[in-house]
Amino acid sequence: MGLSGSVSCHATVLCIIPLLVLIILYACLLLPIPASFFRPQHGTNMDEHQSVPMLERVKGLVYPADEKLNRRWLEAEYVSGVRIIAWEERLGKENVPKDELDAKLQGVSMQNKTLIIAILNKAYVEENGMLDLFLQCFQEEENQFLIRHILFVAVDETAFNRCCTLELHCYKLTTDEVNFSKEAFYMSNAFNEMMWRRTLFLGDILRRGYNFIFTDMDVLWLRNPFSRLSHEGEDLQLSCDFFFGNPFHNPHFNTGFYFVSANNKTIALFDEWYALRNNSTGKKDQDVLQAMMKEGAFTRLGLRVRYLETTYFSGFCQMSQDSREVIIVHANCCVSVKVKLIDLSKVFQAWKSIEGNLTSDIAAWPPKAGICLHDTTVK
Repeated sequence: MGLSGSVSCHATVLCIIPLLVLIILYACLLLPIPASFFRPQHGTNMDEHQSVPMLERVKGLVYPADEKLNRRWLEAEYVSGVRIIAWEERLGKENVPKDELDAKLQGVSMQNKTLIIAILNKAYVEENGMLDLFLQCFQEEENQFLIRHILFVAVDETAFNRCCTLELHCYKLTTDEVNFSKEAFYMSNAFNEMMWRRTLFLGDILRRGYNFIFTDMDVLWLRNPFSRLSHEGEDLQLSCDFFFGNPFHNPHFNTGFYFVSANNKTIALFDEWYALRNNSTGKKDQDVLQAMMKEGAFTRLGLRVRYLETTYFSGFCQMSQDSREVIIVHANCCVSVKVKLIDLSKVFQAWKSIEGNLTSDIAAWPPKAGICLHDTTVK
């Protein structure tokens, strides 16, 4: 090769190199960086739970920590310093809460959009009262994780403040200047108003696409109920005051504890249910729902409903006879918060004594001596 050829070759190389650099830079600017680039690699010492507290430092955004997608956002910030809000903008807007309630639901629900809902008022949050007893149930090992998935809905300022003091997941329900702060005695106007406001609120939860267990505060959670709920396509699973063997027909159901799946059928049910409130003077919401069932509303709407056995989901009306199987105890067939608290405390202590002592006499269950407690054994 001559001198002129060598010069020409070098000139060509010098022209091509800058061009290649420009092409590479241009491609990097256009192509998105894969999410895996930000994920910790095998061998790093990062504990995924270390990233969770960062969630609370982003004002206005609350995401469930057990969502795989949201966990990737947290790891991205932890590893690379990428701001969570910027990462969210890159992935899309579908997880941005549309209001405060939506933010709470996203923060409390499980990965399958399921949560637990309990209603609080001033009468329940007194020191050493019903709320404190309820929370003791979630100190039991089997139930500890469930406290992260309970949304406590406060209907007055006192209940909301106590809830926040205890660092629970709290939401204040606006009640159109209706005073729900005092104990609403059974079947009083205030009681029925509270029940109907509850029904309206729970229907809204379904419309937002969330499944939930609703629980009254006078329910002891002795074990994890999800282990006994059916997973065979039921739309609604209701606890019962009395159970006589048929899980698909029981007029004695109780709305103090139930599980409902969010779909068009259950949304329609709650809409119809609430719409009947003005034509149901002297009836509580549960009475109206029972009448709807008897008139064929469940069948007409195509609902698959299961009625829960009192062996597992029991109450004062018909107590479970097996301490090894009982999951909840509801203070039904009892009307005063103070009386319910006394008898539920006896039940809880009796259950703990049996569970904590393998040699204890299971014949001591269920306790029968109380104000509302009595022997419900079927003779």
